[in-house]
Amino acid sequence: MNSNYVSLRYLVDKWFAPTLSMPARVTQIGRMLATHGRYVRLEGCTSTGPLTIVFFLHHDGSWCVFPPVAASPAMCGRLFVN
Repeated sequence: MNSNYVSLRYLVDKWFAPTLSMPARVTQIGRMLATHGRYVRLEGCTSTGPLTIVFFLHHDGSWCVFPPVAASPAMCGRLFVN
């Protein structure tokens, strides 16, 4: 398993610290159009007020608050020697 793996449950506990009186709830799930990457939008209340965060699933299975970098076309030059 990747050492950088971060679960969605861990991030929800970190950012929202949900309790029975102040739960965090999923308000939207979906896929991004360009990359087809998954995302989850959560809303909750913290001690400072309401909070909404969108979490993105990365290719290694970890969740982050920033979207994964889309693969872009690249050129590779090779030297062929006969």
